[in-house]
Amino acid sequence: MAAQVKNRSLHKAKAAKQDEFYTQYVDIQKEVEAYLEFDPDTFRGKVVYCNCDDPFESNFFKYFAANFNKLGLKKLVSTSYDGSPIAGQGTLFPEYNEGNGKRQKPKALAVIIDHVKDEDGDGATDINDVKLFLKRNKAARTALKGNNKYAGGDFRSPECIALQKEADIVVTNPPFSLFREYVAQLVEHGKKFLIIGNVQAITYKEIFPLIKADKIWMGATIHSGDREFRVPDHYPLNAAGWRVDENGVKYIRVKGVRWWTNLDHGRRHEKLSLMTKEDNMRFSKHKEIKGKAAYDRYDNYDAIEVPFTDAIPNDHEGAMGVPITFLDRYNPDQFEILGITDRDNNSGVKTKEYTEADVPNFGDLNRRGVVRVGNEYKPIYARLIIRHRRCSRHAKGTKK
Repeated sequence: MAAQVKNRSLHKAKAAKQDEFYTQYVDIQKEVEAYLEFDPDTFRGKVVYCNCDDPFESNFFKYFAANFNKLGLKKLVSTSYDGSPIAGQGTLFPEYNEGNGKRQKPKALAVIIDHVKDEDGDGATDINDVKLFLKRNKAARTALKGNNKYAGGDFRSPECIALQKEADIVVTNPPFSLFREYVAQLVEHGKKFLIIGNVQAITYKEIFPLIKADKIWMGATIHSGDREFRVPDHYPLNAAGWRVDENGVKYIRVKGVRWWTNLDHGRRHEKLSLMTKEDNMRFSKHKEIKGKAAYDRYDNYDAIEVPFTDAIPNDHEGAMGVPITFLDRYNPDQFEILGITDRDNNSGVKTKEYTEADVPNFGDLNRRGVVRVGNEYKPIYARLIIRHRRCSRHAKGTKK
């Protein structure tokens, strides 16, 4: 098994739309089980839709098929993608093979399961029973032909949109390069969903308004570090970390990965334990806070700069700028999101626009929150502007 670490970013891969990342089974299992702990009936009686590259290469399909009865699913629908680089490598479907047993370009299929029973008579139900059922029942799968615009199995094709409309919950790992479009489609059709995306999506002008309106939030189990994903054989191994296993299968580690959802879970309601301003400046573990006389204030937002989530003061009555990763700990009962200091996503909370008269790089400053130190303007990376929920209640109750 080979392994390598390089100081390169995945941004190049994303720009080239090399974003075919295949999620590990254990990551799916941990996330889904977190929702079951909060509500055991989260998936009961529901139609779950997993649009992916190939059901029998997708761990999403494997997990939901193997746990069909445990979850109490009404139906599981999974689609494959025409032209996928991995589709058909491990499948039993004869549709993927043509002539002399040589695998041709994969065709797109929709696989539909409405029950899982003991097909092999071993006294248990598992993924092997699903495989046997599908091998015996060709009617459980149908071809997806796409149209002149989209290939078969593309989530934007009319066939896949129709399948999505019939679903209650969509669970998958969409292409990162199409994340905006994928989420927009889910919202348009009013679907519950559990999907994987990059944490930087918080700053997207199409995504942040949904966050602010409490229509999308972070999932339960991934909050830092990176995650390992399988990638196609042709994928360039130039990520920050990668390996090739003993079977020649490639894996890369992707930073900044998060689950995105509109399904409720327990972690979302955990209260964040915080210190006062005074205690933060006396005892904080962060050198940027400890020993300061006061928190920095933005020059262009009526808010204080809080560079770490655990440094949020519990006694501040105004607005605060916090890292976008605050969303990992966001409790909507404890905090209110007012806006974001990123490009045009300020949501009306900005107090100042810079001009050339202020500084030559005024355009860069207008894209961020700015802390002024003497005559120096210091732009700060994108921040969420928040306040304690109690402040929101006080503001609404103020007499005018």
